[in-house]
Amino acid sequence: MTVMDLARAEREDLLELLERLTPDQWRAPSLCEGWSVHDVVAHVLSYDELGPRQLAARFARGLFLVDRVNAVGLRDYTVRTPAELVDLLRAHLTPSGLTAGLGGAIGLTDVMIHQQDIRRPLGEPRHIPAERLLPALRTALFSPVLRGVVRVRDVRLVATDIDWSFGRGPEVRGTGEALLLAVAGRGVVADELSGPGRDRVTRRLG
Repeated sequence: MTVMDLARAEREDLLELLERLTPDQWRAPSLCEGWSVHDVVAHVLSYDELGPRQLAARFARGLFLVDRVNAVGLRDYTVRTPAELVDLLRAHLTPSGLTAGLGGAIGLTDVMIHQQDIRRPLGEPRHIPAERLLPALRTALFSPVLRGVVRVRDVRLVATDIDWSFGRGPEVRGTGEALLLAVAGRGVVADELSGPGRDRVTRRLG
């Protein structure tokens, strides 16, 4: 499977989840501070409909600062109902626009992280296939937006459930999912990490 195929499979899993959420679950808080489940889904889909000119206009409205650009997109899309967002996801199961970048790696990584931002507070755990986790981990480490490699500098990440490691220094061990969320700055996984480098990383988590 190509990375784009993996990104589509990840979105299919998200669609299956969203199709069965209750109104209360859509309003529930996510792991993203200040964002509900509805907000996270709106953010995930806020780039797929944008062509090059529209994307440039979005960045200009956000003064080319990532947080502000995302806020502009959220304002534009959070007005859509859950049903409308589900329909939009169904129409864009294969990432398009900005999320299709890097052969689909941007879409794969973004949706995987944000899907866990939704699932964990809702008590909806899942098994993420290793073939999806591996490219997502690589992308999250070197994404200029996430800056994950800075967050886990001077340690060696070692996955306990898949064949993956990265870095040099005292070890930080955890599942591939926990390491991905740590790279993305999610402090909720602090207790899921172990090893002599754990405290060094957890101090840097949001």
